[in-house]
Amino acid sequence: MGVNALVHRVLKEAGIREERFNLRWASAAEAPRFVKLITDFTNTIKELGPLGAAEGLAPDEVKVRIQKALDLVSSQKLRVSFGNVTKAIRKEVPKVDDAVMADMVEEKLAKTISAAFGAAE
Repeated sequence: MGVNALVHRVLKEAGIREERFNLRWASAAEAPRFVKLITDFTNTIKELGPLGAAEGLAPDEVKVRIQKALDLVSSQKLRVSFGNVTKAIRKEVPKVDDAVMADMVEEKLAKTISAAFGAAE
C-alpha cells in the first residue's frame, strides 16, 4: 500500500499516467480475482497505448523522465524518508487505507520528490 502511494506520486511528478502502475494483492487461492486484476490492468494499458502516448511525451523525453524517477527511488534520501513515514504511520494509525497513505506520502515526501524533477521546493 505504501509503495503504491509512493510510486503513484513519483509517476505523477514525472508526468507519467499513474494508471500505468497497479499493485494489488491476490492469494494463491484467489485465481478468479487474480485473472480479473490482470485482465483489467492489461486492458487499461492497452487503452493508454505505448508509454508516452497518453502523456503526450516524445520517446526521448519519456527516457529522461523515467531515468529521473529511477534515480529518485534509488536514492538513499528518499528510501530512508519513506521508511520513516511508514514507521510513523504504523505507530499512529491502526488501519491505514490507500487514501491515508497517499496523504502521508504527499505531506512528508512531496518536496523531496518534486526537487528530484527540478521543481521548486
